[in-house]
Amino acid sequence: MTTTRRGSDAPTVPPRTGARTALLAAALVLLVGVVVVSVGIGAHAVAPTEVVRALLAFDGSGDHLVVRDIRVPRALLAIAVGAALAVAGVLVQVLSRNPLAEPGVLGVTAGAGFAITVGTALGIAAAPVAELGLAVVGAVAAAVLVYSVGHRSPLRLVLTGVALSAVLAGVSLGLNLMMPTVFDRFRFWAVGSLAGREQAPTTLPVLAIALGVVAALLLTRQLNAIALGDAVAHTLGVNVARVRLAALVVITVLAGAATAVAGPILFVGLIVPHVARRAAGGSVPWLMGFAVVFGPILLLVSDIGSRVLLPTGEVPVAIVTAFLGGPVLIWAVRRYGAAAL
Repeated sequence: MTTTRRGSDAPTVPPRTGARTALLAAALVLLVGVVVVSVGIGAHAVAPTEVVRALLAFDGSGDHLVVRDIRVPRALLAIAVGAALAVAGVLVQVLSRNPLAEPGVLGVTAGAGFAITVGTALGIAAAPVAELGLAVVGAVAAAVLVYSVGHRSPLRLVLTGVALSAVLAGVSLGLNLMMPTVFDRFRFWAVGSLAGREQAPTTLPVLAIALGVVAALLLTRQLNAIALGDAVAHTLGVNVARVRLAALVVITVLAGAATAVAGPILFVGLIVPHVARRAAGGSVPWLMGFAVVFGPILLLVSDIGSRVLLPTGEVPVAIVTAFLGGPVLIWAVRRYGAAAL
């Protein structure tokens, strides 16, 4: 059976399960390779063979300490944040049937960041638990506001999210300028980077991300039915309202936790679903599975780029993902226009 993509005249045949499995396995192998490369690249380069030795036969040398104490925690953080943003992007696009939707573009990331800004100004964002809670609350508020204003069309949704993000960024900058001493730590967080984050306490946000990813995977069968339409989902026995609410909770936890731990990083949730959709063939479970792997690959590659683009220092990884995501957003707008999926 063939299906035709909106905006394309050519029919596409969904990949078979064996092909999907092989592609997912290849993606996992690629992820491992990218992790090894990422761990070896930095101000002090470490050879891939030495990286493997540091992981399997640690001897306490300088290179091994750099790998174990700095590079590996940073790579693990990139995997967690990349998976969180990619899965949140899939959920947003599936629920809204909108190929332009993404947590960052829709203002969810900006809402989480703004909440942390206000919490920092009030002195209640000192602990990781407080940061995580504020980020989730801000993400929920932004998602509800953007959806209530722009739900009638994909372009309106995107424009509302971009406008809200700009407003929240302006207010955050104003608070930053008014209270420079209070916001010394916030300025470090606000650039959207993985550099230095590996030394911060990240156990709680990473645990929240892991639970969110598991919850998203458990929702994939119901979401697969919802993707066919609410009427079809009801006939299949899916409680659409309950699934949508659960998915919204998962989105806010994933986006909020990723933002709390790494700062605002945009476009990962836009790029990955578009790439994964070609491999998934219209299946939401497979789409989610590919997103869990492709998201970390994209963020790790972007983090590698952030280290090598400038010879004198690092570029924040959020700038690299924005450089990659901008053209993807333009392509998606040109292809889909004002039509939802």
